[in-house]
Amino acid sequence: MAVDRLSLDIPDRSITVLVGPSGCGKTTTLRMINRMVEPSEGTILIDGVDSRQQSVNTLRRSMGYVIQNAGLFQHRTIVDNIATVPRMLGWSKDKARARARELMERVGLDASFAKRYPYQLSGGQQQRVGVARALAADPPVLLMDEPFSAVDPVVRKVLQDELLRIQAELGKTIVFVTHDIDEAVKLGTMVAVLRTGGKLAQFAPPAELLSDPADAFVEDFLGADRGIRRLSFFSSGGLELLTTPIVAIDATAEQIAARGDAEAPYLLVADLDGRPLGWSEPGRLTAGQVDAGQLLPYGRPFVAGRDSLRAALDCAVLSPTGWAVAVDAEGRAAGVVSQAAIGDAIRGAHAHAAGRAERPTTGDSGDAGGSGKSGQKVVR
Repeated sequence: MAVDRLSLDIPDRSITVLVGPSGCGKTTTLRMINRMVEPSEGTILIDGVDSRQQSVNTLRRSMGYVIQNAGLFQHRTIVDNIATVPRMLGWSKDKARARARELMERVGLDASFAKRYPYQLSGGQQQRVGVARALAADPPVLLMDEPFSAVDPVVRKVLQDELLRIQAELGKTIVFVTHDIDEAVKLGTMVAVLRTGGKLAQFAPPAELLSDPADAFVEDFLGADRGIRRLSFFSSGGLELLTTPIVAIDATAEQIAARGDAEAPYLLVADLDGRPLGWSEPGRLTAGQVDAGQLLPYGRPFVAGRDSLRAALDCAVLSPTGWAVAVDAEGRAAGVVSQAAIGDAIRGAHAHAAGRAERPTTGDSGDAGGSGKSGQKVVR
């Protein structure tokens, strides 16, 4: 049996991710929501109404559906692919195409793609078309079955970020299937970890899932680096950044000497606009003669206060000096921070989180994921 006695409340206007090993019933569960697979027993309630009380076609047209490789009609232009469901619902061709062009802009597709065909687009662009098509009739529910698994990691990250942006604007109820725990943690408001047979192992917000796995199965599925993943939920805003080790490329000998007394063993050289160029030992810098090509690379910077402690730690680990470079939103050097300082911040963040978890809650605010007030209820 693919899914056996699964009971799950899916909260409104959020992203619920179904994740688990192959054969655990993720896709089967998703397809039962729009009745592409008919359950042999049990009930699926949508806003409290049994999904079987309406016709299959009406149900499916009320839900957006995105699959791997987009599933586009190869003989139709991009604009007509996106307009498919509105046309099926009786919209005029002009109105449907106008809606399609509006959605192309929303998902980041250039208007010039409207008259192209799917084979003329890259894999990532086709997936954007698939998302636009699913949103065309403005459905309240969006079902996504491993939509980004066939694209390369760089494009996948871009598509994930784009989905989060669109969700922040539209507030759909999204059910998302993936086998990738990193994707689940990044996208999910709530994450459902399934065992083989569609049995629910744990249903929790990502931060809770990583900090308190329900049992050995969940802990093993999350992997040995779940502590590193958890750092994604701690802000870098509390890091104490040092600005004294930063010198401009046109710094005088006195300025270099003064900065070289700072506690950092290297100096970060910035261009005249304040953007980082690279690291150098103080004794190797000569006033007015800094050769940017001879500097050590500064690695990948993090945006102070916006990026997580995980991003800051990654920057420090990848830096040849062991120090991370923080920049502001415009890319100007905001400060530097050592691995040791990041480690102290990580320990403080974990301790603070543990203290909050131990304090008793009062009132009736509900759980962190908001699952107590669900407009989507899936019951097996």
